[in-house]
Amino acid sequence: MRRVVRQSKFRHVFGQAVKNDQCYDDIRVSRVTWDSSFCAVNPRFVAIIIEASGGGAFLVLPLHKTGRIDKSYPTVCGHTGPVLDIDWCPHNDQVIASGSEDCTVMVWQIPENGLTLSLTEPVVILEGHSKRVGIVAWHPTARNVLLSAGCDNAIIIWNVGTGEALINLDDMHSDMIYNVSWSRNGSLICTASKDKKVRVIDPRRQEIVAEKEKAHEGARPMRAIFLADGNVFTTGFSRMSERQLALWNPKNMQEPIALHEMDTSNGVLLPFYDPDTSIIYLCGKGDSSIRYFEITDESPYVHYLNTFSSKEPQRGMGYMPKRGLDVNKCEIARFFKLHERKCEPIIMTVPRKSDLFQDDLYPDTAGPEAALEAEEWFEGKNADPILISLKHGYIPGKNRDLKVVKKNILDSKPAANKKSDLICAPKKTTDTASVQNEAKLDEILKEIKSIKDTICNQDERISKLEQQLAKMAA
Repeated sequence: MRRVVRQSKFRHVFGQAVKNDQCYDDIRVSRVTWDSSFCAVNPRFVAIIIEASGGGAFLVLPLHKTGRIDKSYPTVCGHTGPVLDIDWCPHNDQVIASGSEDCTVMVWQIPENGLTLSLTEPVVILEGHSKRVGIVAWHPTARNVLLSAGCDNAIIIWNVGTGEALINLDDMHSDMIYNVSWSRNGSLICTASKDKKVRVIDPRRQEIVAEKEKAHEGARPMRAIFLADGNVFTTGFSRMSERQLALWNPKNMQEPIALHEMDTSNGVLLPFYDPDTSIIYLCGKGDSSIRYFEITDESPYVHYLNTFSSKEPQRGMGYMPKRGLDVNKCEIARFFKLHERKCEPIIMTVPRKSDLFQDDLYPDTAGPEAALEAEEWFEGKNADPILISLKHGYIPGKNRDLKVVKKNILDSKPAANKKSDLICAPKKTTDTASVQNEAKLDEILKEIKSIKDTICNQDERISKLEQQLAKMAA
């Protein structure tokens, strides 16, 4: 007997918008015509790209700072052109990267309790693109590795710790890059481009591993993301402008594993993927709904679960990492939906009667600790994310400050050719860093010694004064 309804613990997932007083109100959300999500979230902050006169800016709000946001609230405003994309570092909840129309990428360190003054000085400015930068994406497992893609059809991978571009993929795309996604361990990237091709690229070898022409035949923008099992999920449009989603195996890109047509709306579908539960949430720009699907290894592979609908269309969407969710309420996803003038959190929960921790909903998830250093990854090492348990909820630790070590340009020899951009330069910088650290340590030890001496002197003085007081009292 064939079951009519497929069994799944996520069939009854339901979405709920929070009450008005828990929204972020009076925010002038950016009007830039660019298909990014305009919002980035982590367990501490929500960042939103906003309209700004005379340059580009974004807001960074502590999660608890709900209600009306004052017009004079400080912003991050160092770019000279509109900000197009922002991304929080997965290994440091106070570090965020931004890409802008001014052709630069900037990396910012946000103070622990949020901004009290507007931030105009980034920790590092990464310059290398000749046209606007529309995509920034941190490496999932290596510390301080950041990818940026621009309208010059180039992808640059940076070592943020030294401020250097170490890989430049500038001859792989013949047209505009719509999006870039890292694989789970960060060994590969997949891209969707205006030339209707989906490419799987090994960035360190600088070669295309797999490629599919006309993954979706429509002319409107596509999206491609990696799943945890190595397959690639794409959204796009058919020749008749119907929205499609497809699943591909990079080892054989001739035919999709699954291809579904959805509806005839013209909003670009932004996919958000949860590797722990294998659920994909599709948020269309300009739609007022979030559809979600479960990916399994049984036909039809992409199973429709449900749709969350609301009245207002969405301008953008932020997606909370798993460690920022409330496990006591069986929350499996939280979105931050951007309206014209506000940001509204939407909570997805699985209804359960038990108050106990639900192991099946919360397998160990990627934690904030980096599995590799930037130098190790550039040298060819791979590592899966370091997992943490959410049994007692996630308690954020103290993040270390992002320090950028600038090399002496006179020390470096000119590179022989473009392919040798994979220079392992950071070795030298670690030496200078250790010398600086030793000097700092000596300074601190001297200071401690002088404080100790002062305390001893004061102790002696206090005891003498006490003796004098005792004599006078007698």
